[in-house]
Amino acid sequence: MTSKIAIVSLGARSAALAARLKALLPDSTVHAPACAACEADVHFAKATEHIGRLFVEGRAIVGLCASGILIRAVASRLGDKRAEPALIAVAEDGSAVVPLLGGHRGANDLARRIAAALGVPAAVTTAGDNRFDLALDAPPSGWTLANPEHAKEVMARLLEGEPVRLTVEAGDAAWLKQSTLPFAAEAGIEILVTHRAVAGTPERLVYHPPVLALGVGAEQGAPAEALEALVRAVLEEQELAPAAVACVVSLDLKAAEPAVHALARRLGVPARFFPAGRLLEETERLSGCSEIVFRETGCWGVAEGAALAAAGKDGRLLVPKRKGERVTAAVALAARALDPAAIGRPRGRLAVVGLGPGGRHWRTEEAERLIAEAEELVGYGLYLDLIGPAAAGKPRHVFPLGAEVERCRFALARAAEGRNVALVCSGDPGIYALATLVFELVASGTDPAWARVDIVVSPGVSALQAAAARAGAPLGHDFCAISLSDLLTPFEAILRRVEAAAEGDFVIAFYNPVSARRREALARARDILLRHRPPATPVILARNLGRPEESLRLIRLDELAPELCDMLTLVLVGSSTSRRVPRLFGADWVYTPRGYEVS
Repeated sequence: MTSKIAIVSLGARSAALAARLKALLPDSTVHAPACAACEADVHFAKATEHIGRLFVEGRAIVGLCASGILIRAVASRLGDKRAEPALIAVAEDGSAVVPLLGGHRGANDLARRIAAALGVPAAVTTAGDNRFDLALDAPPSGWTLANPEHAKEVMARLLEGEPVRLTVEAGDAAWLKQSTLPFAAEAGIEILVTHRAVAGTPERLVYHPPVLALGVGAEQGAPAEALEALVRAVLEEQELAPAAVACVVSLDLKAAEPAVHALARRLGVPARFFPAGRLLEETERLSGCSEIVFRETGCWGVAEGAALAAAGKDGRLLVPKRKGERVTAAVALAARALDPAAIGRPRGRLAVVGLGPGGRHWRTEEAERLIAEAEELVGYGLYLDLIGPAAAGKPRHVFPLGAEVERCRFALARAAEGRNVALVCSGDPGIYALATLVFELVASGTDPAWARVDIVVSPGVSALQAAAARAGAPLGHDFCAISLSDLLTPFEAILRRVEAAAEGDFVIAFYNPVSARRREALARARDILLRHRPPATPVILARNLGRPEESLRLIRLDELAPELCDMLTLVLVGSSTSRRVPRLFGADWVYTPRGYEVS
């Protein structure tokens, strides 16, 4: 089945169809124009450019539009047909389903699935699919055709009536056996299914099923080159096809080892990990047991144990443990094709995502992608609500304000269990938000598993940037940010920082200016600033930027008072050089000159 499917809707007319197809295709996201009536996981400005980017990224595309729109969007990007993703046109009213490209990379099967759900025929034009119910150059996911350059010639001969013999050395070739190919015991053409490194010819198509589990071990910080060299040597000596490797597997203590992940990337397969208790279950099948390994890891063998655990009870150890420079490797052969998603667990990822001030139009594409990829969402309820349709169907773990430590602990713990988690913040997650707390918890050593999580911080538009953009350019010269909340910082330390910033003549962004119990800090900060800059210094009060209730107010420094603000307000105070620029409508612009010569 094609993965990471983008359902592209061009407007409200196809919104219902998009929602229906998303329910049919779990691994999909809806993409639509940035309009009020177009609910979607991802919004775009120009359809053809967005479709072109998706195509280059290798995303399968289901366009709810005329086929010509899709063709024009990808025409300049066409290349090797064997590498092109599925591109399918579906009429807005659901009356037609046409696979345009990638028929041999899942488009035909995907089109048939969509068409069946809509009650219409799929307009599949590929000869092999129509005649034999398969395409020789489009094996199932995880399988590899070693010599795709010969597939067209072989298919042509089969269409002319020649028979073919099937030889299966490894794996379950049910997809071939269940087809209507003209199999015969004696034939000039052969289809060989094998885990061995065998060359294909015009008379023989060679398929490698994903039946090899590559177990590896690595000392902390072992060179990636050493592990890859060992694995390459093992595969070559044993005449095993790298394309038959289904996954790289190891102990969960190795989940953060760069060498393991570099090897998996080089082989183009997932890396999966097992707890020591699972590897202990394979002790009787190991070729030998190591006391040293047991003392360090809690199991008797990492490489062999992981390979056997991945291959399953019907698998067997094909290559016993081989040692290299601070690394080990072993290979197990499974009785049937392996599904990496059902093996062990992946290295967990925690994406600390900044939503920006609130509006989707200020959310980065990276943030959209990380939220779409996340299996679970963690955050304060208001922030999770701001995500909108992109959060639909994902488990939400809601924490109240004040529970920031608990929120981050929970997110790290879920990610440490192998999940893909998004910890959602407003603004930028590294500016008075949760990114720093995440790293503080990791550094505490509370749970060693947290250090093995893949942590990604995705920046967002901060409140100070948003306020400055709305007001003009007040951050054009040196500036700083100070939080007036004394929950985590002593009040006297806050005042010292305000004094230093005032003496340095910085533009200052005040976060958390007031609360229900805390009213003094803003007034004290104002009084300090008035000793260093003019009373008419421009002050911007920005509230709920990027949201429907957005407001922006421009006042003088001597007018600044706590009752003008709340916890949703950012206070941006100009320096002594900040200036106003009158405009015809609305409040004056504010800018802080950098020092350029202006005639």
